[in-house]
Amino acid sequence: MIEIKNVSKAYSKGKKAVDGVNLEIKDGEIFGFLGPNGAGKTTTIKMIVGILDIDEGEILIDGKSINKEPIQAKKQIGFVSDNPDMFLKLKGIEYLNLVADIYEIEKEIREKRIIELSKEFEIYDVLNDKIQSYSHGMRQKIIMVSVLLHNPKNWILDEPLTGLDPKAAFYVKNKMKKHAKENNVVFFSTHILEVAEKLCDRIAIINQGKIVFVGTQEEIRKEMKQNASLEELFMEITKKNEENN
Repeated sequence: MIEIKNVSKAYSKGKKAVDGVNLEIKDGEIFGFLGPNGAGKTTTIKMIVGILDIDEGEILIDGKSINKEPIQAKKQIGFVSDNPDMFLKLKGIEYLNLVADIYEIEKEIREKRIIELSKEFEIYDVLNDKIQSYSHGMRQKIIMVSVLLHNPKNWILDEPLTGLDPKAAFYVKNKMKKHAKENNVVFFSTHILEVAEKLCDRIAIINQGKIVFVGTQEEIRKEMKQNASLEELFMEITKKNEENN
């Protein structure tokens, strides 16, 4: 479970990028985090995983505070950033072994998982190449493999399908469903509202740093239009919020 309690973050005085966000993501659900560009999605995610400090509030990962118990909290997290361009000078296999070392995965287990996952994502044949030679999609795939290596309970995914080919995207979506069915958390942001509509048990919409809706798609339709698509509902909610501000 992930608990976000009255969390705020400001980059400049008087202007909050994230303003009093409260969310609870339960075990066993796929939770979609939606919002326009600049709404506060990535800032929120970076606070959840401990990349950014929290100005106000608290974030708990399975009861562990990301501020007070960062190591214990981060052990429960698998994070896929929206930018896969990191550790570019390392070979793919070197990067995966680095991640396995950090999470203290035994040699036998890591070797098996690296082979299985890299073959599933179709990057096994390039593990001895430097990551800087990979395409954007291949970089995204190796980040996904690295996240799955230590089998974390809570997946935090920032635009995880960006750059993936249809086969890899299909595989990731199935992995997300399977992970949630095993009573784990999948929390992901996306601009692809059709994906959120098909995958998510619940969604939150953030706009101008504030949560403007949390609930199921059935609940959002009761408030808005019964037969509207998630895309139509999203546009209407964010438009109303902007008009009120």
